[in-house]
Order: sequence, then C-alpha cells, then structure tokens
Amino acid sequence: MEQRALLALMVFSSLIVLAETNDQKHAVEIYSLHVDCKVTSRFAHTVITSRIVNRANESREATFEVELPKTAFITNFSMSIDGEVYPGIIKEKAAAQNEYDSAVSQGQSAGLVKITDRKLEQFHVSVSIAAASKVTFQLSYEELLKRQLGKYELLIRVRPQQLVKHFQIDVHIFEPQGIHFLETDSTFMTNELTEALTKVQNETKAHILFKPTLDQQKKNSERDETLLNGDFVVRYDVKREATAGDIQIVNGYFVHYFAPQEMPVFPKNVIFVIDRSGSMTGRKIEQTRDALLKILQDLRQEDHFSFITFNNKVVEWKSSLLPATEENVASAAALVQTLTARGGTDISGALLAAVGVLDKAQGLPEHSVSMIILLTDGQPTSGEKNVEVIQDKVQKAISGKYALFCLGFGFDVSYKFLEKMALSNGGIARRIYENADAALQLQGFYQEVATPILMQIEMQYPENSVEGLTKNNFKLFFEGSEIVVSGKISNELELLPVEIKAQSHTSNLTLKEEANVKEKEQVFQNQKYIFGNFIERLWAYLNIQQLLEEVNTDFSISAQEEDQKALEAQALDLSLRYSFVTPLTSMVVTKPQQQEELASKPTEADNEKPSSLPAGGALRGKSGSPAVSRFRGAVRAQTIANEHPQLLLQLPRQNEKICLNIDKRAQASVHLLSDPEQGLTVTGKLGDGINHFVQFDINYVNPPVEIHVYTHAILVSHNNKNSWLSWTKSTSSTIQGLKVTVEKERSITASLPDMVTVKISLVKFPDDFLGLYFLNTDRFSDKVTGVLGQFYSKAQFESNSNNDQSAVERLLRVSGSEHKVSRLYKKDYRLESASEPVSCWSIELTP
Repeated sequence: MEQRALLALMVFSSLIVLAETNDQKHAVEIYSLHVDCKVTSRFAHTVITSRIVNRANESREATFEVELPKTAFITNFSMSIDGEVYPGIIKEKAAAQNEYDSAVSQGQSAGLVKITDRKLEQFHVSVSIAAASKVTFQLSYEELLKRQLGKYELLIRVRPQQLVKHFQIDVHIFEPQGIHFLETDSTFMTNELTEALTKVQNETKAHILFKPTLDQQKKNSERDETLLNGDFVVRYDVKREATAGDIQIVNGYFVHYFAPQEMPVFPKNVIFVIDRSGSMTGRKIEQTRDALLKILQDLRQEDHFSFITFNNKVVEWKSSLLPATEENVASAAALVQTLTARGGTDISGALLAAVGVLDKAQGLPEHSVSMIILLTDGQPTSGEKNVEVIQDKVQKAISGKYALFCLGFGFDVSYKFLEKMALSNGGIARRIYENADAALQLQGFYQEVATPILMQIEMQYPENSVEGLTKNNFKLFFEGSEIVVSGKISNELELLPVEIKAQSHTSNLTLKEEANVKEKEQVFQNQKYIFGNFIERLWAYLNIQQLLEEVNTDFSISAQEEDQKALEAQALDLSLRYSFVTPLTSMVVTKPQQQEELASKPTEADNEKPSSLPAGGALRGKSGSPAVSRFRGAVRAQTIANEHPQLLLQLPRQNEKICLNIDKRAQASVHLLSDPEQGLTVTGKLGDGINHFVQFDINYVNPPVEIHVYTHAILVSHNNKNSWLSWTKSTSSTIQGLKVTVEKERSITASLPDMVTVKISLVKFPDDFLGLYFLNTDRFSDKVTGVLGQFYSKAQFESNSNNDQSAVERLLRVSGSEHKVSRLYKKDYRLESASEPVSCWSIELTP
C-alpha cells in the first residue's frame, strides 16, 4: 500500500503530515523537522528542513508541502536522497515553462505553487523513496514583514499529525532600533507544551525556541496522537524616536524605516460604495451589513461620510456628505439594515457618482483626506462593461484628488481589474474571502485605513550619491503602518543625509536626519543573526515588488507597451540575479529518473476560482498506486482543463458552479429552460459529430420575440418579420424594451429591464459551438423548469454532504433525484472569465 508523509509550513506557515492507515502508520516517518527563521530588521529569512525515512520494506512516496506567505519569494530548494542532491534551478518563466511542457508531454509529473488561503500559497513536491532510504527536503524563502496596526506578526500553523522525534522551531529576531514588545501565542499550547517553549530577550535581540519532546507532544500516554495542531504566533514591534526614522546600512546598501507616532489624525471624508446586486444575496449581504454597522461606530466625530449603493441602478443615500454625528450615524445604520440584493452590477456608474459627490461637497474640513471604498463581488454587467474604459474614466474623474480602495468579495470578481483601479488612484485592493469571518475581514481593512496621519510624503536623498532608489513618494500614511525605502550608496559617501517632507493635519512637516555610514555598518558586524547581504536582498525584494506593481498599474495602451516591457525586464533581471521565484521566474526541480516539476509564483488575480481539491489533507491512494497530493489536481488545472462543458451555471445563493453535460443520444431539441413568470423559454440543439450545442432558440412572451442563435448567424423574429444578424460585426437593437446586442465574433446578449439576461458565447476553436449562460439569475421565479432551469429552483446539495471546498464528490438533489457529482476543472466559455479554467461540479443528465 502506498503511503506518504506530508509536511507544510508557513511563516505564516503550516506543518501538515498525514499518515494513511493505522496498520501501516508512519511507515514514512518524519524523524526530524526544523524551522529556522531569522528576522533581521523586519526582513525574514526562513529555512525549513524535513528529514524523512521509509521504514517499510517497499518503496513509498514522500511529499513535502510548504505553505508560505503570498508576499514571500522562494529562494532555494533541494532534496537529498541517499546522498544524491537534487537542487531547484530558478529560470526565466517562459524558458522554465518550455522545459516543463516538454517533460509533461513525455508523461512526467507536474508540481506548482498554488494560492491556498487569503495569506498563503503552497509549495508542493513529492518523490518515491526506496525501502529503508532517507530523504531530506530543504526550502528557503524571504520576505519583508509588513507592519499593520502597530505590530509585525509571524504565524506558524503547526499540524504534523504524527509525533516527530526531533521537532524544533527557532525564531531569531534582531532589531537595532530595540524591541518595544514581544509576545507569543498559541491555539494548542498546554501546560506540558509550555515547558518546551523558551524566550530569551534583551534590548535588541530575541530568541524563541519551541522544542517539545515526544512525551510532551502526546495527547495522552496511551495513544501516539499529537497535540501539535493549531497556530503558533510571534508578534512584536520596535522602539521609535521622534525623528526622521531609522537608517540601517550594510555593504553599501541602506534601508530607511519611517513610522511616526502620536500625530494628530486627519478628518476623513469617506464614501462607501456598496454592491447590492443579485450575486450578493444571502450570506454576503448579511456579512456586509454586519461589518458596515460596526464600521459606522468607528467613525470619528470630525469625519464626514455617505453611502452609494448599486446594482443596475445607482442610488445615492444623500446628495452630500454628512458629519459623523450620533444622529447621522444612526440614520445610516437604519439604511444599512435594509440593504437587500438583486439586479445587475453598474460599477462604473457607482464610482463616478461617488467622485461627483466628493467634487461638489461643501463645508468639509480644510485639512482632510477624501477616499472612496468600493465593495463588489462581481463583474460589471450593467452600464459600462468594458473594464479598461471604466478604469480610464474613473482615473480621469478622480485625477489624483481622492484615494480609491477596492474590496473584492469572493472569487467571481476580476481582482486584476480592481487592483489596477486602486493602485492607479492612490489606494490598494484586497480580496475578502467568503468565510465565516468575512465581516471581520471588512472591519480589519477599514481599521488599517481609518487613521491617516500624513499625506504627500516625500523621502529625499542626495541624487548624486544614491542610486537604485525604491519608491520614495507616498500619497498617504496611516497610523500603525510603516514606510520603507531602500537604495545603494556610493563608496565615497561618509554621511547620508535624509530629508522628509509631508503634510500633517496641523502643519507642513520637514524632518532631517544624517546617518554616519561607517557607524551604521558597524552595528551589523559579527552578528550571528545576520544572513549575508540582507539589506541588498531587501533592496532587490522591494524593487521587484514595486516594479511588478507599476507594471500592473499601467493600462494597456500601446504607447506604454515599451515602458511596460522595460519595467518587466528590470524585475526579471533582479529576480534572476538574486534567485527569487517571482511572477516572472519559475523554479525547475529535477527528481530521480529526470522527472521535472515546476514551481511558479501565483498572483492574487490567478486565484479567481477556488481550489477544487482538498484544503485539509491528501486524497488517499489505493493499494498499488501513489497517494494523490491534496493539491496536485489544482495545480495542474491549466493542463487538465482541456474541454468545455456543454452548459455552465452558478447555483443561486450558493458559491457553487455546475458543469452540465447532456447525453449525446438526447432528442434533437432539448428543452433547457422555461419560466412562465419571466415569459422566457430556451431550447437548444446538439451538433452532429460535436458534443456541444450549435443552436439555441430564445422565446419571449412579452414582447413576442424569437431569437434563433446559430454558429454562422442569428435570426430575430418579431411580428412575422425576420432579421438576420451577422457574427462578423457588432450591432445593437431594441424591440419594445428588449435589447439585443451582438459583440463581433464573441457573443449575443438579450436583456429586458428587471429580467434575467440571456447571454450566448460563440466559441470558434477547435470546432464552432455555442455556450449559454444567464446573468441576474436571482430574478428567476420558483416556477422555472427544464433540464437547465430546474437547477435555478430545485437544486440543493445534501445537508450531510461534505460542503467543504476540499470535497471532490458530493450529493446533489435536483427535482427530487439524487446525483453524485464530481469536482472537475473545465474550460470556461463565459467571456467574463477571461478564458481561465473554472472549478465546477460536473453532472451528466439524460432529458
């Protein structure tokens, strides 16, 4: 029987090891696990070493999984099997992908880094080891810890699921400014385990050691079950003086940290722009209401605020911003409690309305900060739908006057679209995950931006003595955060002068500092906590992050393409020079028998669809076959999503998608949907020799219109008059309120006010076929029927079925019948999906 040991660790990190059966328990045993984290001036260098032995008398598969922060860059990986070392080689992404594609075409295995959590991504590799053999895995990664709400945090999620003879976590911290406070916390700590935790601290250094013995790890003395299951957290902050920050220098590179304290807070003028379209129905709108009610209580009396809610209609709560008095806050709370969800999504109209309210606002505090906070869970489906046009309009309207923060709720948003808008308008984007704590995520984000204390910050350094300077101009600074600037100084420089100019609430601020280069370099001499040229690596890390951000901010205008390519080339050069796995590079891992795996850096925009494979453990293999990695299916999504479903739909009020295939032997015409209250019927025909639909017929009662959609043309019939529309050009017409829009060689859309919208995509490769889907599906009545229609009124997952995202099979009840459905990746024919694979529950029906 095949068995594996699984390890996952993150800083934020997670240790996970699974055994397969009781009788073969721990045949693949982790006998040593060491996490060594060195944090020097916020820059964290983590090395994870796992030693595994196969105690069985036959080959077993050992799997190494590491969950690391999304903000971290992998720098090194190797595995050693019986003395033979197999290193990971970092290459330019395209070259690595070509190498990988060649390996896949020869039937070799695949491995990637995949986003698994709101803060995490996962590195995964597995290898078969012979009987009595040992393997050592070692992974290194680096990141700059970000200060949020007045602290830095290191989170280690520990779940080995077996006893580990030599288990040790070392966290070394060296902060030359001095450690202001340091604390540890844990969700699994007992009195016995507390004895395994030691903390040694002086003015500038700290060492935290967690080294439990086998007995201390046990739940009880009779059973070999581990207590290590939960979070291990280290939080700290540094001491600060009322100066121009702290400058540190090593080997000709400097880093400058600036985080002023105890300064007056700017009054805020904030407009909350809240999506109340149909897709927000249920839990999302409830959590939004809960969060907004708490956020309203956090407004300061000197703040001004307002609300704009939108679906296909944009509604301004008030025509102007109101001061955050007790009476106005109570009035807003009453509005929030009445929020309901239905209709389309006019993001453009809502944002432009918010800008208009700020533009005409009167009586606001003279020195104040104006911002717009957008919360949406979907694509623009009403008003302006072209995201580049929306981005351009919003940027021109804001024109640098206000900050725009974009929150994307769930995975149906285009995160890249929201991120571009936010970054181009002085804000940031954040994904809100659809978990039980979504309301807390919303509140947490607001707390981060609730206390602006500086604006228009300029960090100035001598131009003739500093090169390669990272970003040094910042629109806003929020209390509890930190500004970080790094650069390279010339060899002959003895004193590094710094001047900071900014606007505070009460005055224009100028701060000056002068750093003695030799004295600063002496601070880091002979320090055992230092890992090489760490400030140079920190400088490269910051540069890459900011170059990639700048690339993402630029719009797709041909005049900017040259600049964009130049920025990418700089980021790629730094990534290769400093051996970072970034979105522009990949790591090729060569295993025994010359098998190759590829580790690439995902971005948040790559995570538009939730993982379809288990989030909590491995799928267990059957006798004679390797156990399947819990994320192997997910990371190979782009190679296994090789076909389109016939029909694709999203269940109303559920974050679940269905891929529906109808038996080829079905009758010529398939009754797909009928809703008497909508006055809508849709039928379809499957093609000869092609397992897809090649014709859809849409019939409306009022107005009496028939639309026949073929792969070669479109026929619209009304009052015994026929009009042929071509796929070769874009056109739009309206018949008694029914708007029919053809987008050249892409789609046809039929929409009526306050009705379900029908959309059909034309897919032209490899065979021409049609893909049907609906928008605003919350408008279907409970009388909707048909092969497809029944899913909008009579589909429900069994309550005792595993509703975890980790499930790969579930029971779905539709119109009284039970169906076992499997989670698969399919190509997505919906235009809004940007042709990315879609994770869906696959079901086959015979009409």
